[in-house]
Amino acid sequence: MYALALLVNTFGTGLLMVSLPLYLIRIVELSAAEVGVGLTIASAITLLVGLPLGDLADRRGPLGVTKAMLLVQCVATVGLLFIDNFATFVVVVTVEMVAGRAIVTAEGALLRRVADDSAAGFRSLTHAITNVGFSLGFAGSGIALQIGTPTAFHVTIVINVLTFVIAWVILHRGMPHYEPLPIPHTALRWSVMRDKPFVAYAVLGIAFSLQFSVLLLLLPIWVVDHTNAPDWTVSASLVINTILVVAFQVRLGAKVQTLRQGGLAWRRAGLAFLCSCAVMGFAAGLPAWAALLMIVVAVSAHTVGEIWHLAAGFALGMGLPPAHAQGQYDGFASILGGTGAAIAPVLLLGPVLSSGRTGLIALGAFFALTSMLMPAVARWGERTRPTSPDVGETEAAGATA
Repeated sequence: MYALALLVNTFGTGLLMVSLPLYLIRIVELSAAEVGVGLTIASAITLLVGLPLGDLADRRGPLGVTKAMLLVQCVATVGLLFIDNFATFVVVVTVEMVAGRAIVTAEGALLRRVADDSAAGFRSLTHAITNVGFSLGFAGSGIALQIGTPTAFHVTIVINVLTFVIAWVILHRGMPHYEPLPIPHTALRWSVMRDKPFVAYAVLGIAFSLQFSVLLLLLPIWVVDHTNAPDWTVSASLVINTILVVAFQVRLGAKVQTLRQGGLAWRRAGLAFLCSCAVMGFAAGLPAWAALLMIVVAVSAHTVGEIWHLAAGFALGMGLPPAHAQGQYDGFASILGGTGAAIAPVLLLGPVLSSGRTGLIALGAFFALTSMLMPAVARWGERTRPTSPDVGETEAAGATA
Protein backbone atom coordinates (compact mmCIF):
# COMPACT_ATOMS: atom_id res chain seq x y z
CA MET A 1 0.00 0.00 0.00
CA TYR A 2 2.91 2.32 0.68
CA ALA A 3 4.19 1.77 -2.87
CA LEU A 4 0.77 2.69 -4.30
CA ALA A 5 0.57 5.84 -2.19
CA LEU A 6 4.07 6.78 -3.32
CA LEU A 7 3.16 6.31 -6.98
CA VAL A 8 0.10 8.55 -6.60
CA ASN A 9 2.03 11.20 -4.68
CA THR A 10 4.99 11.34 -7.07
CA PHE A 11 2.65 11.53 -10.06
CA GLY A 12 1.08 14.65 -8.56
CA THR A 13 4.47 16.13 -7.70
CA GLY A 14 5.79 15.51 -11.21
CA LEU A 15 2.64 17.04 -12.66
CA LEU A 16 3.32 20.34 -10.90
CA MET A 17 7.12 20.31 -10.80
CA VAL A 18 7.58 21.30 -14.43
CA SER A 19 4.56 23.58 -14.78
CA LEU A 20 4.85 25.55 -11.52
CA PRO A 21 7.52 28.07 -12.62
CA LEU A 22 5.62 28.87 -15.81
CA TYR A 23 2.35 29.14 -13.88
CA LEU A 24 3.91 31.67 -11.53
CA ILE A 25 5.39 33.71 -14.37
CA ARG A 26 2.59 33.55 -16.96
CA ILE A 27 -0.55 33.34 -14.82
CA VAL A 28 0.38 34.91 -11.45
CA GLU A 29 2.62 37.37 -13.34
CA LEU A 30 5.61 37.23 -11.03
CA SER A 31 8.95 37.98 -12.66
CA ALA A 32 11.43 35.20 -13.33
CA ALA A 33 13.78 36.85 -10.82
CA GLU A 34 11.08 36.84 -8.13
CA VAL A 35 10.35 33.17 -8.77
CA GLY A 36 14.05 32.34 -8.53
CA VAL A 37 14.54 34.28 -5.30
CA GLY A 38 11.38 32.86 -3.74
CA LEU A 39 12.35 29.27 -4.52
CA THR A 40 15.84 29.91 -3.15
CA ILE A 41 14.40 31.25 0.13
CA ALA A 42 12.06 28.28 0.44
CA SER A 43 14.87 25.83 -0.34
CA ALA A 44 17.17 27.41 2.25
CA ILE A 45 14.53 27.21 4.98
CA THR A 46 13.72 23.61 4.02
CA LEU A 47 17.39 22.71 4.22
CA LEU A 48 17.73 24.14 7.72
CA VAL A 49 14.77 22.22 9.16
CA GLY A 50 15.85 18.82 7.82
CA LEU A 51 17.32 17.56 11.11
CA PRO A 52 14.40 18.53 13.42
CA LEU A 53 11.92 17.15 10.87
CA GLY A 54 13.72 13.81 10.93
CA ASP A 55 13.76 13.81 14.69
CA LEU A 56 10.03 14.53 14.67
CA ALA A 57 9.44 11.39 12.58
CA ASP A 58 11.39 9.32 15.13
CA ARG A 59 9.54 10.72 18.13
CA ARG A 60 6.01 10.92 16.70
CA GLY A 61 6.10 7.95 14.37
CA PRO A 62 7.00 8.14 10.66
CA LEU A 63 3.57 7.16 9.34
CA GLY A 64 1.78 9.74 11.47
CA VAL A 65 4.17 12.47 10.32
CA THR A 66 3.82 11.40 6.68
CA LYS A 67 0.03 11.51 6.82
CA ALA A 68 -0.01 14.87 8.59
CA MET A 69 2.41 16.39 6.08
CA LEU A 70 0.35 15.12 3.15
CA LEU A 71 -2.55 17.18 4.49
CA VAL A 72 -0.28 20.20 4.96
CA GLN A 73 0.93 19.84 1.37
CA CYS A 74 -2.68 19.56 0.24
CA VAL A 75 -3.62 22.86 1.90
CA ALA A 76 -0.45 24.60 0.69
CA THR A 77 -1.06 23.46 -2.88
CA VAL A 78 -4.60 24.86 -2.73
CA GLY A 79 -2.90 28.10 -1.70
CA LEU A 80 -1.17 28.23 -5.10
CA LEU A 81 -4.54 29.13 -6.60
CA PHE A 82 -4.69 32.29 -4.47
CA ILE A 83 -1.16 33.67 -4.85
CA ASP A 84 -1.29 37.30 -5.93
CA ASN A 85 2.06 38.72 -4.81
CA PHE A 86 5.63 37.78 -3.97
CA ALA A 87 5.08 37.48 -0.21
CA THR A 88 2.21 35.01 -0.45
CA PHE A 89 4.21 33.04 -3.02
CA VAL A 90 7.14 32.65 -0.63
CA VAL A 91 4.91 31.61 2.29
CA VAL A 92 2.91 29.05 0.28
CA VAL A 93 5.90 27.49 -1.45
CA THR A 94 7.93 27.35 1.77
CA VAL A 95 5.14 25.53 3.63
CA GLU A 96 4.72 23.09 0.74
CA MET A 97 8.45 22.39 0.45
CA VAL A 98 8.93 21.93 4.21
CA ALA A 99 6.04 19.45 4.32
CA GLY A 100 7.47 17.60 1.33
CA ARG A 101 10.89 17.45 2.97
CA ALA A 102 9.32 16.03 6.13
CA ILE A 103 7.76 13.21 4.09
CA VAL A 104 11.07 12.41 2.38
CA THR A 105 12.93 12.50 5.69
CA ALA A 106 10.41 10.17 7.32
CA GLU A 107 10.63 7.66 4.47
CA GLY A 108 13.65 5.77 5.78
CA ALA A 109 12.16 5.36 9.25
CA LEU A 110 8.86 4.23 7.74
CA LEU A 111 10.49 1.70 5.42
CA ARG A 112 12.37 0.17 8.35
CA ARG A 113 8.98 -0.53 9.90
CA VAL A 114 7.34 -1.73 6.68
CA ALA A 115 10.16 -3.87 5.27
CA ASP A 116 12.28 -4.60 8.38
CA ASP A 117 15.55 -6.29 7.31
CA SER A 118 14.74 -5.79 3.62
CA ALA A 119 14.44 -2.01 3.97
CA ALA A 120 17.46 -1.19 1.79
CA GLY A 121 16.21 -3.36 -1.07
CA PHE A 122 12.67 -2.05 -0.68
CA ARG A 123 14.01 1.48 -0.89
CA SER A 124 15.44 0.60 -4.32
CA LEU A 125 11.94 -0.46 -5.33
CA THR A 126 10.45 2.78 -4.06
CA HIS A 127 13.02 4.74 -6.06
CA ALA A 128 11.99 2.93 -9.22
CA ILE A 129 8.34 3.66 -8.42
CA THR A 130 9.24 7.31 -7.83
CA ASN A 131 10.76 7.51 -11.31
CA VAL A 132 7.63 6.03 -12.85
CA GLY A 133 5.42 8.46 -10.94
CA PHE A 134 7.50 11.48 -11.91
CA SER A 135 7.59 10.39 -15.55
CA LEU A 136 3.81 10.10 -15.69
CA GLY A 137 3.52 13.48 -14.01
CA PHE A 138 5.97 15.09 -16.44
CA ALA A 139 3.94 13.73 -19.36
CA GLY A 140 0.75 15.15 -17.88
CA SER A 141 2.33 18.54 -17.26
CA GLY A 142 3.29 18.68 -20.93
CA ILE A 143 -0.40 18.73 -21.83
CA ALA A 144 -1.03 21.72 -19.54
CA LEU A 145 2.00 23.54 -20.92
CA GLN A 146 0.86 22.91 -24.48
CA ILE A 147 -2.62 24.31 -23.78
CA GLY A 148 -1.12 27.17 -21.76
CA THR A 149 -4.38 28.69 -20.47
CA PRO A 150 -5.04 29.68 -16.83
CA THR A 151 -7.67 26.94 -16.64
CA ALA A 152 -5.16 24.31 -17.76
CA PHE A 153 -2.71 25.34 -15.04
CA HIS A 154 -5.49 25.48 -12.43
CA VAL A 155 -6.66 21.98 -13.35
CA THR A 156 -3.10 20.74 -12.94
CA ILE A 157 -2.96 22.22 -9.44
CA VAL A 158 -6.33 20.71 -8.48
CA ILE A 159 -5.25 17.28 -9.69
CA ASN A 160 -2.12 17.58 -7.54
CA VAL A 161 -4.31 18.46 -4.56
CA LEU A 162 -6.37 15.34 -5.16
CA THR A 163 -3.27 13.13 -5.30
CA PHE A 164 -2.37 14.21 -1.75
CA VAL A 165 -5.85 13.28 -0.56
CA ILE A 166 -5.77 9.92 -2.35
CA ALA A 167 -2.31 9.10 -0.97
CA TRP A 168 -3.50 9.99 2.54
CA VAL A 169 -6.56 7.71 2.20
CA ILE A 170 -4.39 4.83 0.96
CA LEU A 171 -2.00 5.16 3.91
CA HIS A 172 -4.79 5.67 6.43
CA ARG A 173 -6.82 2.66 5.37
CA GLY A 174 -4.15 0.35 4.08
CA MET A 175 -1.34 0.53 6.64
CA PRO A 176 -1.17 -0.35 10.34
CA HIS A 177 -0.44 2.20 13.01
CA TYR A 178 3.22 2.35 14.02
CA GLU A 179 4.09 3.61 17.46
CA PRO A 180 7.42 5.45 17.83
CA LEU A 181 10.23 3.03 18.62
CA PRO A 182 11.45 3.13 22.23
CA ILE A 183 14.63 5.14 22.69
CA PRO A 184 17.38 3.36 24.67
CA HIS A 185 18.13 5.08 27.96
CA THR A 186 21.79 5.33 26.90
CA ALA A 187 20.93 7.21 23.69
CA LEU A 188 22.18 10.79 23.51
CA ARG A 189 20.19 13.70 22.11
CA TRP A 190 21.25 14.42 18.52
CA SER A 191 23.38 11.30 18.53
CA VAL A 192 24.04 11.63 14.81
CA MET A 193 26.49 14.43 15.54
CA ARG A 194 28.66 12.02 17.53
CA ASP A 195 28.53 9.16 15.03
CA LYS A 196 31.81 9.74 13.18
CA PRO A 197 31.42 7.02 10.52
CA PHE A 198 27.98 8.32 9.57
CA VAL A 199 29.24 11.91 9.46
CA ALA A 200 32.07 10.74 7.17
CA TYR A 201 29.52 8.98 4.95
CA ALA A 202 27.36 12.12 4.81
CA VAL A 203 30.36 14.34 3.98
CA LEU A 204 31.38 12.06 1.12
CA GLY A 205 27.76 12.21 0.02
CA ILE A 206 28.21 15.93 -0.70
CA ALA A 207 30.59 15.04 -3.53
CA PHE A 208 28.21 12.54 -5.08
CA SER A 209 25.22 14.86 -4.73
CA LEU A 210 26.68 16.68 -7.74
CA GLN A 211 25.90 13.71 -9.98
CA PHE A 212 22.17 14.39 -9.84
CA SER A 213 22.73 17.67 -11.70
CA VAL A 214 24.97 16.28 -14.45
CA LEU A 215 22.15 15.06 -16.70
CA LEU A 216 19.74 17.86 -15.82
CA LEU A 217 22.06 20.88 -15.93
CA LEU A 218 25.43 20.07 -17.47
CA LEU A 219 24.48 17.64 -20.25
CA PRO A 220 21.90 19.86 -22.04
CA ILE A 221 24.29 22.79 -22.38
CA TRP A 222 27.22 20.54 -23.29
CA VAL A 223 25.23 18.78 -26.03
CA VAL A 224 23.78 21.94 -27.55
CA ASP A 225 26.80 24.25 -27.32
CA HIS A 226 29.80 21.92 -27.49
CA THR A 227 28.83 18.94 -29.66
CA ASN A 228 27.30 18.32 -33.08
CA ALA A 229 24.68 15.96 -31.69
CA PRO A 230 21.06 16.94 -32.53
CA ASP A 231 19.25 18.94 -29.85
CA TRP A 232 16.72 16.14 -29.29
CA THR A 233 19.59 14.11 -27.84
CA VAL A 234 18.93 15.86 -24.51
CA SER A 235 15.34 14.67 -24.13
CA ALA A 236 16.27 11.22 -25.47
CA SER A 237 19.00 11.00 -22.83
CA LEU A 238 16.55 11.64 -20.00
CA VAL A 239 14.21 8.97 -21.39
CA ILE A 240 17.11 6.48 -21.52
CA ASN A 241 18.04 7.36 -17.96
CA THR A 242 14.50 6.81 -16.69
CA ILE A 243 14.05 3.51 -18.54
CA LEU A 244 17.34 2.10 -17.24
CA VAL A 245 16.62 3.16 -13.64
CA VAL A 246 13.17 1.61 -13.68
CA ALA A 247 14.49 -1.58 -15.32
CA PHE A 248 17.57 -2.17 -13.17
CA GLN A 249 17.34 -0.27 -9.87
CA VAL A 250 15.52 -3.08 -8.04
CA ARG A 251 17.61 -5.84 -9.64
CA LEU A 252 20.96 -4.28 -8.78
CA GLY A 253 19.72 -2.83 -5.50
CA ALA A 254 18.83 -6.31 -4.27
CA LYS A 255 22.53 -7.18 -4.42
CA VAL A 256 23.51 -4.30 -2.10
CA GLN A 257 22.24 -4.94 1.41
CA THR A 258 25.14 -4.82 3.88
CA LEU A 259 27.44 -1.96 4.81
CA ARG A 260 30.41 -3.52 3.03
CA GLN A 261 28.38 -4.14 -0.10
CA GLY A 262 27.30 -0.50 0.06
CA GLY A 263 30.89 0.71 0.25
CA LEU A 264 31.91 -1.38 -2.75
CA ALA A 265 28.86 -0.30 -4.76
CA TRP A 266 29.71 3.35 -4.04
CA ARG A 267 33.20 2.78 -5.45
CA ARG A 268 31.78 1.16 -8.59
CA ALA A 269 29.51 4.18 -9.00
CA GLY A 270 32.50 6.52 -8.89
CA LEU A 271 34.26 4.58 -11.64
CA ALA A 272 31.09 4.61 -13.75
CA PHE A 273 30.84 8.39 -13.38
CA LEU A 274 34.49 8.75 -14.44
CA CYS A 275 33.77 6.72 -17.57
CA SER A 276 30.62 8.73 -18.29
CA CYS A 277 32.26 12.14 -17.92
CA ALA A 278 35.23 11.14 -20.08
CA VAL A 279 33.04 9.75 -22.89
CA MET A 280 30.83 12.84 -22.72
CA GLY A 281 33.89 15.05 -23.06
CA PHE A 282 35.20 13.20 -26.13
CA ALA A 283 31.84 13.68 -27.89
CA ALA A 284 32.93 17.25 -28.70
CA GLY A 285 34.17 17.75 -32.25
CA LEU A 286 32.77 14.48 -33.63
CA PRO A 287 30.24 14.20 -36.49
CA ALA A 288 26.59 14.32 -35.43
CA TRP A 289 26.01 10.55 -35.56
CA ALA A 290 29.20 9.80 -33.63
CA ALA A 291 28.48 12.51 -31.04
CA LEU A 292 24.98 11.10 -30.57
CA LEU A 293 26.39 7.61 -30.04
CA MET A 294 28.95 8.89 -27.53
CA ILE A 295 26.32 10.79 -25.57
CA VAL A 296 24.08 7.70 -25.41
CA VAL A 297 27.03 5.66 -24.10
CA ALA A 298 27.88 8.41 -21.58
CA VAL A 299 24.30 8.65 -20.32
CA SER A 300 24.05 4.86 -20.02
CA ALA A 301 27.30 4.73 -18.01
CA HIS A 302 26.12 7.60 -15.83
CA THR A 303 22.83 5.82 -15.18
CA VAL A 304 24.66 2.65 -14.13
CA GLY A 305 26.65 4.80 -11.72
CA GLU A 306 23.46 6.44 -10.47
CA ILE A 307 21.90 3.04 -9.80
CA TRP A 308 24.97 1.81 -7.89
CA HIS A 309 25.16 5.12 -6.00
CA LEU A 310 21.55 4.98 -4.91
CA ALA A 311 21.75 1.31 -3.94
CA ALA A 312 24.89 2.04 -1.92
CA GLY A 313 23.25 5.04 -0.29
CA PHE A 314 20.23 2.98 0.69
CA ALA A 315 22.41 0.25 2.24
CA LEU A 316 24.65 2.70 4.12
CA GLY A 317 21.88 5.14 4.97
CA MET A 318 19.73 2.35 6.41
CA GLY A 319 22.54 0.27 7.91
CA LEU A 320 24.47 2.90 9.84
CA PRO A 321 21.65 4.61 11.83
CA PRO A 322 20.02 2.92 14.82
CA ALA A 323 16.36 2.14 14.09
CA HIS A 324 15.02 4.56 16.70
CA ALA A 325 16.95 7.49 15.14
CA GLN A 326 16.59 6.77 11.40
CA GLY A 327 14.71 9.99 10.76
CA GLN A 328 17.26 12.10 12.65
CA TYR A 329 20.11 10.56 10.66
CA ASP A 330 18.28 11.03 7.36
CA GLY A 331 17.56 14.64 8.27
CA PHE A 332 21.24 15.29 8.94
CA ALA A 333 22.29 13.65 5.68
CA SER A 334 19.71 15.68 3.78
CA ILE A 335 21.26 18.92 5.04
CA LEU A 336 24.69 18.01 3.68
CA GLY A 337 23.22 16.55 0.49
CA GLY A 338 21.18 19.70 -0.02
CA THR A 339 24.31 21.79 0.40
CA GLY A 340 25.97 19.83 -2.39
CA ALA A 341 22.92 20.23 -4.60
CA ALA A 342 22.95 23.98 -3.95
CA ILE A 343 26.54 24.43 -5.15
CA ALA A 344 26.10 22.09 -8.15
CA PRO A 345 24.84 24.75 -10.62
CA VAL A 346 27.68 27.14 -9.78
CA LEU A 347 30.32 24.43 -10.02
CA LEU A 348 29.05 22.49 -13.04
CA LEU A 349 28.01 25.48 -15.15
CA GLY A 350 31.06 27.47 -14.07
CA PRO A 351 34.55 25.96 -13.93
CA VAL A 352 33.58 22.49 -15.20
CA LEU A 353 31.72 23.68 -18.30
CA SER A 354 34.15 26.50 -19.08
CA SER A 355 37.07 24.06 -19.00
CA GLY A 356 35.49 21.91 -21.67
CA ARG A 357 36.70 18.33 -22.05
CA THR A 358 39.31 18.84 -19.34
CA GLY A 359 36.65 20.01 -16.91
CA LEU A 360 34.49 16.97 -17.57
CA ILE A 361 37.37 14.55 -17.10
CA ALA A 362 38.35 16.36 -13.89
CA LEU A 363 34.77 16.05 -12.64
CA GLY A 364 34.80 12.33 -13.35
CA ALA A 365 38.16 11.95 -11.58
CA PHE A 366 36.71 13.80 -8.57
CA PHE A 367 33.85 11.32 -8.39
CA ALA A 368 36.20 8.35 -8.73
CA LEU A 369 38.76 9.53 -6.17
CA THR A 370 36.22 10.38 -3.48
CA SER A 371 34.44 7.07 -4.08
CA MET A 372 37.63 5.18 -3.18
CA LEU A 373 37.19 6.31 0.43
CA MET A 374 33.73 4.85 0.95
CA PRO A 375 34.68 1.15 1.40
CA ALA A 376 36.91 2.18 4.33
CA VAL A 377 34.11 4.28 5.80
CA ALA A 378 31.73 1.32 5.46
CA ARG A 379 34.17 -0.98 7.28
CA TRP A 380 34.62 1.68 9.97
CA GLY A 381 30.88 1.91 10.40
CA GLU A 382 30.58 -1.88 10.58
CA ARG A 383 33.19 -2.08 13.34
CA THR A 384 31.54 0.63 15.42
CA ARG A 385 27.91 -0.56 15.22
CA PRO A 386 26.52 -2.18 18.40
CA THR A 387 26.87 -5.96 18.46
CA SER A 388 23.53 -6.40 20.22
CA PRO A 389 20.30 -5.73 18.33
CA ASP A 390 18.95 -2.23 18.42
CA VAL A 391 16.12 -1.98 20.90
CA GLY A 392 13.81 -0.96 18.14
CA GLU A 393 14.69 -3.94 15.97
CA THR A 394 13.46 -6.35 18.62
CA GLU A 395 10.00 -4.86 18.70
CA ALA A 396 8.95 -6.64 15.46
CA ALA A 397 8.42 -3.23 13.95
CA GLY A 398 5.99 -2.23 16.71
CA ALA A 399 2.94 -2.33 14.46
CA THR A 400 -0.60 -2.46 15.75
CA ALA A 401 -3.70 -2.86 13.68
